[in-house]
Amino acid sequence: MRVALALLASLLSSTATAKPQDGLRTWGRFGKLPFPGDKASLYGTFPEGFAWAVGTAAYQVEGAYDRDGKGPSVWDTFTRGGTRMATGDVGSDSYHNVRADVRAVRQLGVTHYRFSLSWSRIFPDGTRASYNEAGANYYRTLIRGLREARVEPVVTLYHWDLPDSLQRAHGGWASDRMVDLFRDYADFCFQTYGNDVKYWITIDNPFVVAWHGYGTGVVAPGIKNDPDLPFRVGHNLLKAHAAAWHLYRRRYRAEQRGQLSMALASHWIRPSRTRRENLRECQCSLDHVLGWFARPLFADGEYPPCMRERLGARLPSFTREEREEIRGTADFFALSHGASLSFHLINDSLKFGQQEELDLRMLLYWVNAEYDMPPILVVQSGWYVLGTTNIEDPKHMYYLKRFILETLKSIRIDRVNVIGYTAWSLMDGFEWHREYGIRTGLYHVDFHTPDMKREPKTSATFYRMLIQRNGFPELPENRPAQGVFPCDFAWGISANSIQVETTPTQFADPSVYLWNRSSNGELKRLAGLSVSPLNRAAHCANYATIRQQVNEIRQVGVSHFHFSLNWSALVPTGDVSQPNATLLRYYRCFTQQLLRANVTPVITLWHHTSDTPSLPAPLHTTNKWLNRRARERTPEAPEAFAAYARLCYRELGEHVKLWITLNEPNDETVGYQEGHQMLRAHALAWHAYHRHFRHTQGGQVSLALQMDWVEPAFSFRREDVEPAKRVLDFRVGWFAEPIFGKGDYPVGMRSWLRQLNSLDLPVFNEEDRQLVKGTYDFFAISHFSTDLVTHAKEDSYTYIAKLEVQYMIDTTWIMSPRPVVPWGLRKALNWVKQHYSDVPIYVMANGVQEDPARFKDSLRVYFLYNYINEALKASTLDGVNLKGYFAYALSDMRDPGFGLYGQVNDEVIIKASLSNYRNIIEHNGFPEQGVVPQQCPRDPQPCLGCQLLSKRPLLGFLTLLGSGFLITLGLIIYYAAKRHECY
Repeated sequence: MRVALALLASLLSSTATAKPQDGLRTWGRFGKLPFPGDKASLYGTFPEGFAWAVGTAAYQVEGAYDRDGKGPSVWDTFTRGGTRMATGDVGSDSYHNVRADVRAVRQLGVTHYRFSLSWSRIFPDGTRASYNEAGANYYRTLIRGLREARVEPVVTLYHWDLPDSLQRAHGGWASDRMVDLFRDYADFCFQTYGNDVKYWITIDNPFVVAWHGYGTGVVAPGIKNDPDLPFRVGHNLLKAHAAAWHLYRRRYRAEQRGQLSMALASHWIRPSRTRRENLRECQCSLDHVLGWFARPLFADGEYPPCMRERLGARLPSFTREEREEIRGTADFFALSHGASLSFHLINDSLKFGQQEELDLRMLLYWVNAEYDMPPILVVQSGWYVLGTTNIEDPKHMYYLKRFILETLKSIRIDRVNVIGYTAWSLMDGFEWHREYGIRTGLYHVDFHTPDMKREPKTSATFYRMLIQRNGFPELPENRPAQGVFPCDFAWGISANSIQVETTPTQFADPSVYLWNRSSNGELKRLAGLSVSPLNRAAHCANYATIRQQVNEIRQVGVSHFHFSLNWSALVPTGDVSQPNATLLRYYRCFTQQLLRANVTPVITLWHHTSDTPSLPAPLHTTNKWLNRRARERTPEAPEAFAAYARLCYRELGEHVKLWITLNEPNDETVGYQEGHQMLRAHALAWHAYHRHFRHTQGGQVSLALQMDWVEPAFSFRREDVEPAKRVLDFRVGWFAEPIFGKGDYPVGMRSWLRQLNSLDLPVFNEEDRQLVKGTYDFFAISHFSTDLVTHAKEDSYTYIAKLEVQYMIDTTWIMSPRPVVPWGLRKALNWVKQHYSDVPIYVMANGVQEDPARFKDSLRVYFLYNYINEALKASTLDGVNLKGYFAYALSDMRDPGFGLYGQVNDEVIIKASLSNYRNIIEHNGFPEQGVVPQQCPRDPQPCLGCQLLSKRPLLGFLTLLGSGFLITLGLIIYYAAKRHECY
């Protein structure tokens, strides 16, 4: 797969020089990438010299708004007006905590630190004449501390905090006088700090300054009266940037050897419909946010055509000299992305009817295509959590992982020249219009302590470890395994149920039909006409659905087929002495024909379902498994189940050697008392087989537990290991420990409930303990996905109060709709081995839900390959006694969205996953190339309709011609008949 991705990357990277509007190909290009392989995690490291950074903004963290001569900024004024509730007067108090900030930067292990200068701290009224030595010295101290820590400063001249005096005197950025004022301020900064600074950002996110500062009024200075004002502001911001860039080029670049750019931020957007006009609207949306400033800088010095067409005279125009002055005034593309105001567009006006989306990789590719492959420095990237006092921030951490992984893919697969990544932000602070309602910091700040105590969050630990590894290096456990399973390995397919059709076929149908020979060839039954019933015993060949299903199973190439019986239909009255004889005969025929096709039946007696009756009517009451004897002839549910099990063993046991008593009884909707009775029911059924049938039938019996894996959200923190163990105790140990362990519920489960003063968990008396303990012949699991759990509580995720755990997902995982996490199966198998030694294990169901209309089901192909490969690792590398693997499921008709077979009307469709699964089975795994093939005994050839010369019934037709129709009577002449026969 890695070779294929590399080849794809090389092909896609060989493009001609990009031109504006080339970004249009982005959506089509990503729509054609291989799914889901392209969405999977990419293991690899970043290029040597890659810049790992973290960032802050002055007004958010510095505080000291009126200390040591600092003048007010527009944010100081803005936060004191209207309905504002909080200010950045103190922020994170970085002004008084330079050493703490530098220490935090050093602990992260970053190579670069991006911060901004407060214009009004250096020039209180915005002009050089008001120079403030104390303010300038603060930044000298910070830069010196960074250099001593071997961290490169990335300095932003202007991050939204304009000196308020300039706003009052000139109207702020609405005035073109700001161009000269900004150039003079930049000149001082270059002269004062330039020898220690190699990366400069002139202006951060001009879109927010113009659109939200002077348009919507959401941020300072909060102006919103003139709809054309944002475009005049944007015009001046571009000219001010260009003036500073040329100043640096002329006076300082030769000596200081630094680089300058303007930090541009953007959302990403996808078309709401797959039409060309929708793609143009997406392109236009990006042009109005990012292209507004990027095209003048990186292309032709002019605004995007889409903006000019839609805004007309509202959009200022550049003179020829201004275009030449602005074009090319960026030494690299400084890109911001994440939870910024440019991503949350606040209103829909700039989406143009399309869908906003979070995708850094596609945005990087668009920039690369649209602006002729510039070097890109991601100067702001991250997410946020709602304001909290916790230092655990799983949501932030996994978004950080997602963005960094997308950056790696952009570099390695898309060949985009990304030179650095900046996590946002170093510490919690004042979050602009959201004040302190959200936190974006890698360091938690306790705003209630005098020194604003900084403490690293789990996201900081994650980022530090990632920087140390320079990405996601491939570990041995990440690599696909090569090898084969044992010769007796059971390859299977599972289905919740089978199709049951017991209506008469032509062999037993006494009706007379008209055959419309001259038209559509349909048979029409003649009402009132019939022939005498044939004196013929029922035969398996009567059931056409059996033939169809067994043929479908045979085509998969499996050795085993697992399906469930319907207890409520088989014993509708609950009295096993009065079973549904027709249905019982159908099941008997089905298992017999499976054996004749060399497929071993595996039968589940009871499959837990929450939406359909699964118990016989007398038991299917509110209490279900808790039913007590209401009258003499109605046994308790466990005893009734044992009687039903004995019926099935007696009638089907000749053909069935693997039995599952209860399938997935450990459902979260099942109560503890009900579960206790299920354990008794299973044990009674197991003992019934052990005592009365095992010596003659030679089969094995167990139950199958639902066992999705549970992984600590923070694998590097002990605090989350315990919640993961707790969930596994409650999910799996609940049923496993009484049977496979010590005959009682897990100690951790009982002690936890005791802490909660809960008496819900039943107590095993000695009789039940002896009844349940050891009632197994193998350990069977159903496994589909993996959950992350943490003890940290955070909004937008599922929190289980009883267990005090929060479920969440890794945002880099493939979803459909649950996470696809192949290594979770290996960990689940090892958990069973660790807890129950060398017990034989069967993966009784493993599958993924996918759109039934996708017959080229690439996700299922990926799923089966990778999950089976993880099962191979568990078997060959970890020593797990894995006896079999069953893919789920056979057909969409019975298990919608999970099938290897699809269906359109009455036509059965073979999906791509079936052929891939069959190929794995034929090779018994993933054999190494060049190694002597595994030698396994051949199975006998299946009965393909039985031998030609065997005694079979003959079928003849008598045809009478009349009135354009053929009247056909079906006559069956028996040469010989047996109770059981092939087709």
